[in-house]
Amino acid sequence: MLEPSAPVYGCFPRWPENGQDFIHPNDVAIVTRRIPSERVFRRHKFDGTYYHYQYGKVRFRLRPCLWLAVKSDGIDIGDSVETVGVGMERELFVAEVYGMYYVRRKGCILYRLRRGDTTIPQLYHAQSMRLLTEKTHLRPGEINHPMPQVHDRGERIPGDLV
Repeated sequence: MLEPSAPVYGCFPRWPENGQDFIHPNDVAIVTRRIPSERVFRRHKFDGTYYHYQYGKVRFRLRPCLWLAVKSDGIDIGDSVETVGVGMERELFVAEVYGMYYVRRKGCILYRLRRGDTTIPQLYHAQSMRLLTEKTHLRPGEINHPMPQVHDRGERIPGDLV
């Protein structure tokens, strides 16, 4: 599989003009319910024919087509976040990111949060949240360290020392 080095985010604010041929045949019902919209999808893989997209637990495949690429804030659906209070205006709480929407007039992603089974009606900007989900990735080492070679069985330890 040909995979990009990092996921790319974007949305489909308009329906592509050439019908539904760009959608994988098994994903037509999923895609037609979700685009066009301002939802921010995560494009994480290309298999040579289809790009693989994800929106939370929803996954689908599309042939290359025009979409609006969006700069990521490093926050994704399913991440745990803590709201950051501004003076006495906002209640502080921990929640899970439930939705991502690109607002063109503001030029940024706004996030829908969920606390337990309750969806918060207000949308939050990335600056009003602190990411709690650990997302560190180690890069591969640059130095090739040789593995030690053992050519004999080693010395035996006398039984009285054990």
